[in-house]
Amino acid sequence: MNAPLLDVRNLEKTFPGVRALTGVSFDVRAGEVHALLGENGAGKSTLIKVVSGVYQPDGGEILIDGRASRFTSPEDAKRAGVATIYQELLLFPELTVAENIFLGHAPRAGFGRIDWRAVRTKAEALLASLEIDDLAAGQIVGSLSVGHRQRVEILRALSHDARILIMDEPTAALTEADVTRLFGIVRRLKGRGVGIVYISHRLDELFEIADRVTVLRDGAYVGSRRMADTNSAELVQMMVGRRIENLFPKTLVPIGAPVLEAQNLVCHPMTRGVSLTVRSGEIVGLAGLVGSGRSELAQVLFGITPAERGEIRLQGEAVRIDSPEAARSRGIAYVPEDRAVQGLVRPMSVLNNFSLAALGALSRFGFIDRAAERRMAEAGVKRFSVKTSSVDEAAGRLSGGNQQKIVLGKWLANSPKLLVLDEPTRGVDVGAKAEIHRLMGDLAADGVAILMISSELPEVLGMSDRVLVMREGRLVAEFDRAHATSEAVGGAMMGGGANRERAA
Repeated sequence: MNAPLLDVRNLEKTFPGVRALTGVSFDVRAGEVHALLGENGAGKSTLIKVVSGVYQPDGGEILIDGRASRFTSPEDAKRAGVATIYQELLLFPELTVAENIFLGHAPRAGFGRIDWRAVRTKAEALLASLEIDDLAAGQIVGSLSVGHRQRVEILRALSHDARILIMDEPTAALTEADVTRLFGIVRRLKGRGVGIVYISHRLDELFEIADRVTVLRDGAYVGSRRMADTNSAELVQMMVGRRIENLFPKTLVPIGAPVLEAQNLVCHPMTRGVSLTVRSGEIVGLAGLVGSGRSELAQVLFGITPAERGEIRLQGEAVRIDSPEAARSRGIAYVPEDRAVQGLVRPMSVLNNFSLAALGALSRFGFIDRAAERRMAEAGVKRFSVKTSSVDEAAGRLSGGNQQKIVLGKWLANSPKLLVLDEPTRGVDVGAKAEIHRLMGDLAADGVAILMISSELPEVLGMSDRVLVMREGRLVAEFDRAHATSEAVGGAMMGGGANRERAA
């Protein structure tokens, strides 16, 4: 049998105060998709940065085609045929597709000049090789969708003759159609003998696209399995070290009086006469396809894009929510879909992020009570089980799940009456999901009204007391918990029923 394209043996990596990798081993063969699985903070990111030459290991070895290799920089890794596509795409929006693909290694003509005709020709050949017919070499990257930009990243990797392609959460921001296209490209790359390291929290994806999986936990190797020989329950247990029998720990609590009553809210173009009620202690799930208007509705309720018409009542009182400050002062909290851009100031410390939404309560005569701010942050870290070395650590250095807990904790410091959650568990691992779901249950038990937007139908069905379905800017269906089945809700999302439906 030929040697693996990539063979990682007993890798060790330590940062000050943190042992990030302990004896991690795995290999990738030609024409194989090998998934890396683990909770946030399990060591996956550190591992791929070592393999990509960003970090140098403290122990162990990396073999390419059976030969020991040492990468002192990402360029060393590229020369050895290793390319990495990170979750945050690293493209120049002002340049064309072709220019991004060959940036830094463009074909040259006489006197060292760039051969622009060759750049375009080679880019078109790469597009054709992967049968990408809806993308042109001359298009400006800034005008492209996330899915198209990701394809440009893949083409850039192939332009370096990459034989080992590392993909970090490649579907996190993609539509279902883009995921289908991506999987088609992955299968074509497999057919050409490329070895792919595929990192994702979405277990259903792994069973569709991966051949093998390696599980990490707390920076250590747990085990490897052929996907055909394992199942979700076993992988979850390997990831978290315990069985999670129920990812959606729904506790039924008494539901009280209406907290939010919205009537005929209009905010063009994606909020078109929306009416809904959320009661104390109730979790209302808002389902819908991408582009249905769910996030736009959340931004109307929080005053980011105020309603042009309609009425909002909070605990029976008509209010005008024309800014986030107005929403916050009325007891509304909002956890946005994009935590990195809208929910968190990543360079700031955990402490400063926790206190951001409560500075008024922490201040006297214009000065922040630093001792009270620290107590608040330390209490938040303990309450939400945030894994951090200190409240003074930069929030951006934490795992996605821990960042999401900080965003939640920041708003809960204000003791909100209404909590609007937009994709509360996107991009977090299965263990962090369960913790966030338990927290939602605790908040509902305390009487908080929760409006939860999620693209994951099992999450909507598992956590909601009622489910609302949105399509093309309107609410088109409503189901109580007993009647909210995947078939009924999914049909309404896809347009299976034209009328607003109330299942009792």
